[in-house]
Amino acid sequence: MSRVVVIGAGVGGMAAAARLAVKGHEVTIVEQAPTWGGKLALYERDGFVFDTGPSLFTLPAVYRDLFLKTGRSLEQSVDLQPVEPAFGYHFADGSSVVVPGVDPARCAKAFGDAFGGSANEDWRALIERAGRMWRITREPFLQSPLAGWRTLLSLARDPSDVRTVAPRTSLRDLGREYLSDWRLRQVLDRYATYTGSDPRKAPAVLATVPYIEQTFGAWHIGGGLGRLADALATRCRERGVTMRLATDVDRIELTDGSVSGVRLADGEVIDADIVVANADAQQVYGDLINDKRAARLAKDLARTTPSLSGFVILLALRGRTSGLQHHNVWFPADYDGEFDAIFGPHPHPAHDPAIYVCAPDDPLMRPDDDSESWFILVNTPRNGDGTKGTVDWDATGVTEAYADHLLERLAERGMDVRDRILWREVHSPADLERSTRAPGGSIYGTSSNGARAAFQRPANQSPIPGLFLVGGSAHPGGGLPLVGMGAEIVAELIGRPTGSGED
Repeated sequence: MSRVVVIGAGVGGMAAAARLAVKGHEVTIVEQAPTWGGKLALYERDGFVFDTGPSLFTLPAVYRDLFLKTGRSLEQSVDLQPVEPAFGYHFADGSSVVVPGVDPARCAKAFGDAFGGSANEDWRALIERAGRMWRITREPFLQSPLAGWRTLLSLARDPSDVRTVAPRTSLRDLGREYLSDWRLRQVLDRYATYTGSDPRKAPAVLATVPYIEQTFGAWHIGGGLGRLADALATRCRERGVTMRLATDVDRIELTDGSVSGVRLADGEVIDADIVVANADAQQVYGDLINDKRAARLAKDLARTTPSLSGFVILLALRGRTSGLQHHNVWFPADYDGEFDAIFGPHPHPAHDPAIYVCAPDDPLMRPDDDSESWFILVNTPRNGDGTKGTVDWDATGVTEAYADHLLERLAERGMDVRDRILWREVHSPADLERSTRAPGGSIYGTSSNGARAAFQRPANQSPIPGLFLVGGSAHPGGGLPLVGMGAEIVAELIGRPTGSGED
């Protein structure tokens, strides 16, 4: 029986722990926070419940596989609900569209009915191309260990596959190729932010994100997506995983260059044959390991472009809002202005950003039927001292002033709820950094900006023997589906304990 220590009880850490436990390993999770879930968290107050991290659940097959292979099914563990319709998109010219929760053809028809012209046919053609991208890249890239540029060799054998994936084409350029309506291009651009990236630099293959969303459906979990974290914690305990909360790791111990355990902040050492780090890769290599190999990797990561962060407002509202969907986006007239503000030479909170509102019609997330719980998210630069692409979100008055500004912008776009607010909570990138230790509050570790970005993401198997990485900052990336895939990759790389008699 191999001794495995998992650093971090985020989704990736718990998913990997459950898979390793059923393979016969002795698994201990150590988590610095007083609870589990990492960025997948809930906030509850006065009967109002909010998801404060992921608010959209896609590709549930990843977690169906995890739960079936470790015990009861996903549907027996959480209340999985399809979201129908899924999105309400609102544009600066006053137009809007309501998009179904599943079926690319229905989604394309909704765009066509709302925008006219060739919108229906354009979106169909784009999603058909995205589907081919998905089929080409899913197994060799997303569901397999990262092998750098060698991962593309399997694609390079077929020139038509390379042309389909178009690794040097940006998502923005793909939109220009397929979509004649500027509103459709804004919708497509938004999917770059699902990986914390700029659509002008992110790869065209991110078109697979709307393909997945519309082909396999948009989903909600009764009581909030944070209930998935609770179900994962329960599954870990059922499989015999030891979970130590409020337990800080000082460093990863090495013996003769290989992992031998972890040293806690109080000096205790937990011996381990294997360490799975569900922490930001920059923190792992830069702070937790005293080793030349780790120092080189940390230096490489420092040269990459970090992902964007997020500014969150939680609103407890009296009354109900007519025409509100589960997911809602109000786009600005100048969408590029948002990306310039985040990734430009002088980062600052965007004056007129896209504003996302998640308002689940879920009785478990509000105190009564005459109230609403709103999760508002705006993409922002990371937290820092105001240099190197950051904003000092802890500076006096910055956070509250920006929250006021965003509610004013929302009112100007026809959604003024300020007189209905019972109370609000504001979470800045600085708060995200403190609660999850994500450097600067970067949601996804590194961004996908640039053709090489995906291959600069840290591999799941570290060059340090016995050390593995899982979570949004490691391969294959952030978001619930990819983090779940990463956990499966790690569990398969580690395999069963030596001498178990099974592969």
